[in-house]
Amino acid sequence: MRFGDGHEMRQAERERQLAALRERIGGLAPEGADRPVLPFGVAPLDAHLPGGGLRLGAVHEVLAAGPVDGEGALAALFVAAILARLSGPVLWCLPGRDLFAPGLAAVGLHPDRVLYAETRRETEVLPTMEEGLRHRGLAAVVGETARLGLTPSRRLQLAAEGSGGLALVIRRLRDTVPEPNAAATRWGVTAAPSAALPVPGLSRARWTVALLRARGAEPRTWLLEAPDAKGRLRVPAELADRPVAAPARRAAAG
Repeated sequence: MRFGDGHEMRQAERERQLAALRERIGGLAPEGADRPVLPFGVAPLDAHLPGGGLRLGAVHEVLAAGPVDGEGALAALFVAAILARLSGPVLWCLPGRDLFAPGLAAVGLHPDRVLYAETRRETEVLPTMEEGLRHRGLAAVVGETARLGLTPSRRLQLAAEGSGGLALVIRRLRDTVPEPNAAATRWGVTAAPSAALPVPGLSRARWTVALLRARGAEPRTWLLEAPDAKGRLRVPAELADRPVAAPARRAAAG
């Protein structure tokens, strides 16, 4: 045996293990591609997502990068609109209740469907989510937290896989770059200018919805009209026949 063969073998084994780990946490091959999905009902968005929608039995992350009363509120409304298109009770975990129930109801999530778990401490949000995901009677579990690391997100993913429930984590970012985790998708929502009306009045609000990271799909952004009273997003009429937006350039690391 030549000197150095042992080192090369160890290096090859290390690379094999790293490749297996990347695949396990959602590297190149999407996990659970055959699991049920929840379509958004927006043709260009659903066509871009593997399986045609938001995968159930999985963890999804929504960034709230702005102030609590700005982009933070949009993140909660985006999540509420997703939940409005499911049936059954929802567990919403957060350190202290700061949700505006009429706002959730306006996008289709009736307050009677929401069970609030006020943990008082942010460190208890993810464990409470994990416990909730183990109960099959819940349609979905939501958590608001600033941190979602690889290990706790993997635990959430395993719990979601076991029950088939949807796990949505609203990230109140304190750092500029989110940490790597096992979430199947990462989203960002920001306000966009509304359309000008030919006569004075109120037009439907518009959002820029960004898919920042996903297993099996490239980052992309869409300009959409905000959810209606049933949680339905919509492509603005004047854009419906145009090509979809170019891929987003600010895909988050991880």
